[in-house]
Amino acid sequence: MHDTMKRWTRRAALGIAAGAVSFGLAAGAYAQEVTLKLHQFLPAQANVPKLVLDVWADKVEADSGGRIKVERYAAMALGGKPPELMDQAKDGVVDIVWTVVGYTPGRFPRTEVFELPFIMTNAEAVSRAYWELFQSDMKDTEFADLHILGTWVHGPGIFHTRTPVKSIDDLKGMKIRGGSRTVNALLERLGATPVGMPVTAIPEGLSKGVIDGTTIPWEVTTALKVPELVKNHTEFEGKALYVLTFVLAMNKAKYESLPDDLKKVIDDNSGMEFSAFAGMTQAGADGPAREAAVAAGNTIVTLPPEEVAKWREVAQPIYDEWTADMDSKGIDGKALLARAQDLINKHTK
Repeated sequence: MHDTMKRWTRRAALGIAAGAVSFGLAAGAYAQEVTLKLHQFLPAQANVPKLVLDVWADKVEADSGGRIKVERYAAMALGGKPPELMDQAKDGVVDIVWTVVGYTPGRFPRTEVFELPFIMTNAEAVSRAYWELFQSDMKDTEFADLHILGTWVHGPGIFHTRTPVKSIDDLKGMKIRGGSRTVNALLERLGATPVGMPVTAIPEGLSKGVIDGTTIPWEVTTALKVPELVKNHTEFEGKALYVLTFVLAMNKAKYESLPDDLKKVIDDNSGMEFSAFAGMTQAGADGPAREAAVAAGNTIVTLPPEEVAKWREVAQPIYDEWTADMDSKGIDGKALLARAQDLINKHTK
């Protein structure tokens, strides 16, 4: 009733008394008030567009009674490269983007705390922690130019390689695609050569021998046909080797231009619960993708805790380097790390 009242008052303000023709035009205009262009880098049939972004967009359209239409553009269909998505949203070239924060290294430094090695317990808990830390530490700092709708991480990042990786020594000299600055720092520590490339470039990189392997979670391997290109996969027991951080980000002016009731539709579909849903859903797609690799006869190595401990030891200096780097940017790195770990513990069931 409240929304109906608000719509009625606005209609009245437009001057219904001006006659049946103008009333007809106004009523027609309300049938669909807002079109939002959502742009992202994965093919439309990949898990994130299919299981997260389409679900979000469908819900926003339904909750708005059809007054919001979300046009979905996959695989960079509107032009540009994945690292340009943040600016496309900031500059209003598009209205909403989903992207990997690490595609613009160093620009959103606080998000990297969740990308540090062996910090991630499970995607839902870390996505909740990420939203909470975003609200307190990032909203008015590095993300001040954007309206953030959701913050999440994927399931455990693992290795997919030509030759098996059973120990740190096996990685030495391998050219491995890393998904972010922190992952690349980890690869260097482990003796591999990090190669930066967007996730969509992985199939070509593997087939042409530009890389010997890649770090990605299971769920994205299906769309990229990775288990057909390499036959070895290495997982870690306990906390994940790494994860990447994502955002669903909206152009600030576009959000602010919405009427209050449509802002509420966006708000009701944003925030911690949406972030947790997105992280959980993305991680939930890991299982079926892993089963496909097993069915293909691929080799899956799961490193036990005593082996993982060696990797953690090698990774330890990354924490010190990262906190020092944050300090140099005027951010208290140790305090941020401690807060992130506390939040992860709080949200890990």
